[in-house]
Amino acid sequence: MQQRARSTADKARRSEDLLAAAESVALELGGVRFITVAQVTERAGLHRTGVRRYYASKEELLLELAERGWRQWRDAVAGALGDRTGLGPREVAAVMAETIASLPVFCDLLTHVTLSLEGDVDMERARQYKTNSFAAYDELASALEHASSMTSEQLQALVAAVLAFAASFWQLSHPTPTLAALYEQVPRWGHVALDFAPRLRSLLEATAVGLADTRDARDAG
Repeated sequence: MQQRARSTADKARRSEDLLAAAESVALELGGVRFITVAQVTERAGLHRTGVRRYYASKEELLLELAERGWRQWRDAVAGALGDRTGLGPREVAAVMAETIASLPVFCDLLTHVTLSLEGDVDMERARQYKTNSFAAYDELASALEHASSMTSEQLQALVAAVLAFAASFWQLSHPTPTLAALYEQVPRWGHVALDFAPRLRSLLEATAVGLADTRDARDAG
């Protein structure tokens, strides 16, 4: 029994080493699209074939990284909120923008999860991702509802906007080498490579205020 527990702990540690290595490589190369299994295993100090004991494919590894990202974002939001209460729309938007912008690989993965990762793993692995990511979402939404003057419906709409904006803006602000070279040649096209964090915060504040104003207008009517 003791040996099995040690083996389980070792596997968890190795799995975390691979996730940390994948995140590190993604940050270094400018996105998860450029990651290879060989790079990740080398960074983690494992033989290339060793990854198969932990993840069946690169897609499964990246989906696990996205799942971890959900937990990290939940924890970051909870830490930023602390014991604050009565936060208005702009304050909530600022918390959401700052916390998700602090997780660039998670922002990148939000696009890839939807486009390919969920569909490129088996059903049980997809089920695990859905179960754990929705659990993190529910805890995040609950923390926001406790700290904010916004309604549950408004907060759910705001979180949806955060996810959509973060996924889209991150890709735009981190162009491929080909696009980056093209923007140098034609600077006026480069406006799409926007400054990620400030634009994200600005648009989320506008969205949050608009959601709150909609309720106020409805209540006044």
